[in-house]
Amino acid sequence: LPSPTPWSLTQPVTPDLLVSPSSQDGDLGSECPEDRGTWTGRLDFLLSCIGYCVGLGNVWRFPYRAYTNGGGAFLVPYFIMLAICGIPIFFMELSLGQFSSLGPLAVWKISPLFKGIGMGTILIVSLVAIYYNMIIAYVLFYLFASLTSDLPWQHCGNWWNTELCLDHHIIRAGNSSLPINISNTVSPSEEYWSRYVLHIQGSSGIGDPGRIRWNLCLCLLLSWTIVYLCILKGVKSSGKVVYFTATFPYLILVMLLIRGVTLEGAWKGIQFYLTPQFDHLLSSKVWIEAALQIFYSLGVGFGGLLTFASYNTFHQNIYRDTFIVTLGNAITSILAGFAIFSVLGYMSQELGVPVNQVAKAGPGLAFVVYPQAMTMLPLSPFWSFLFFFMLLTLGLDSQVRTEPTEPGVHSRQPEGSGDPLLLQFAFMETIVTAVTDEFPYYLRPKKASFSAVICIALFLMGLILTTEGGMYWLVLLDDYSAGFGLMVVVITTCLVVTRVYGMKRFCRDIHMMLGFKPGPYFRACWMVLSPATMMALLVYNIVKYQPSEYGNYQFPTWAEALGILMGVLSCLMIPMGMVVAVLQEEGTLWERVQQASRPAMGWGPALEENRSGAYVASLAGSQSPKPLMVHMRKYGGITSYENTAIEVDREMEEEDEEESM
Repeated sequence: LPSPTPWSLTQPVTPDLLVSPSSQDGDLGSECPEDRGTWTGRLDFLLSCIGYCVGLGNVWRFPYRAYTNGGGAFLVPYFIMLAICGIPIFFMELSLGQFSSLGPLAVWKISPLFKGIGMGTILIVSLVAIYYNMIIAYVLFYLFASLTSDLPWQHCGNWWNTELCLDHHIIRAGNSSLPINISNTVSPSEEYWSRYVLHIQGSSGIGDPGRIRWNLCLCLLLSWTIVYLCILKGVKSSGKVVYFTATFPYLILVMLLIRGVTLEGAWKGIQFYLTPQFDHLLSSKVWIEAALQIFYSLGVGFGGLLTFASYNTFHQNIYRDTFIVTLGNAITSILAGFAIFSVLGYMSQELGVPVNQVAKAGPGLAFVVYPQAMTMLPLSPFWSFLFFFMLLTLGLDSQVRTEPTEPGVHSRQPEGSGDPLLLQFAFMETIVTAVTDEFPYYLRPKKASFSAVICIALFLMGLILTTEGGMYWLVLLDDYSAGFGLMVVVITTCLVVTRVYGMKRFCRDIHMMLGFKPGPYFRACWMVLSPATMMALLVYNIVKYQPSEYGNYQFPTWAEALGILMGVLSCLMIPMGMVVAVLQEEGTLWERVQQASRPAMGWGPALEENRSGAYVASLAGSQSPKPLMVHMRKYGGITSYENTAIEVDREMEEEDEEESM
């Protein structure tokens, strides 16, 4: 080819060499991928985010974490951490998704050098989705068990009970002047959970999984079937499902709250829950606990928020939605505490023991304590069914996190940050959207089939969790799949957006969508406060690391190594992605890094009508820019994208100079 002329160096050229993979066979009608879809109503997105964030963590973690960290005084660091870490990162994720209309993998067109962040996110979400659906299977198991006139965990005397089993009805009928020592006994609900549902006595440890529990296997299959049917048609179907799954739990929660506060002894539990102990505020542990609760309850870093926002219209008011969801999540957590501890106060009075002996967190609350409390109420099967149906609708649309159940006891348990059904919708939608956005021409028309393949694969991977030793594997996944790896992903995302892409450019993008730029509060949090807080959390988790446990069982060294590998692998995706991005560029190492860190050709609003300012001249819809880039660099000249990038940088510099003047 002849050497480039000066005209080709100064004038933007729109090339016609750029073709999509699907048009290589000459079919020009297939150049544009199938439409990825949008929410069918304004409330679809808002309710999806509410269901994603509000869930199991609000019910079985926040109340326990509050009373162990100063009671009512815990609300002070909780709301401060919500303002510093929760709201800003939440708003950043929504902004990235809505501006680009891309999933958590393709969104890294913003800076291809860091595409490994998206890969790490998908790995984390996949691992969490495997074991989180097992929690939904447990809920389904109890839901079906509640369809009886006499709850199976109400009395001792069943084949799974031992001599240590003590029926609470005996305590109530006994002479109050002769208290019964219950310290060395086990409740019927606890033995039902461990010896019947899990049948954990059939396994000696994580290396001995034992036989598959076919009743749990069928429940797991049912849970995956429900998830698949709900995401079958993408956001057009799941957007309608959330009208039920995100609102119905509130109805049940209000019913449980009203029933709880009317029980005798309820005030004892509420007082135990909220009595402020302000001396706890001087402890760094309380502030760390508050930050952890915020970080994981809002579900940042899992890609679900970004995925949901990517289906918004370009001018959706996500600024308003951010405050509605985050504050609604906090208020729901507080109300759930009243519903839970009012019942625990009644249970405490009935058993004649202090509240702290019946108060637990995690599955200990959901599958042992609260079911036992239900047996003490009139119409116990009805209240049990309502409770587990609430957990089901909470579980299908949220996410999971783990923390020690008691101070000084490392026995981390699954914690949900949102509605289990809707959370699981979010996990699956995140995985499917991320991959289909990478290969829109091939996978988007076959999204239903691709979703089925993903569900079947994750179901098969989760079969080990249905064995007699499955709980050990679940704890291992829970401890390491979304721990420090998730924090690294979120910290890196925050730093890349504010420092590599640029704070001014990011604020300008938000101005395009919403009509105003974020104020000093958001800019200060994004630049300094949020990453510094999350870095402190990461260091705290590493310094306070303890090996995994389940009850008195200590995990072997090989299991710990496997768990650490799961967490490290998601972090390693970032440097691996950087190596791949650099190798795909040309020039010296520093030139390659610079080129890979710039926004890719397709970065910007998805629809041409939403492109303004610096994005007007960009090549929207270019799905396969590499052949042109390689051709132009090999034979000389400058691509229209590189020319546009130069103009964009020049425009931004001029605007910044005008603002400074």
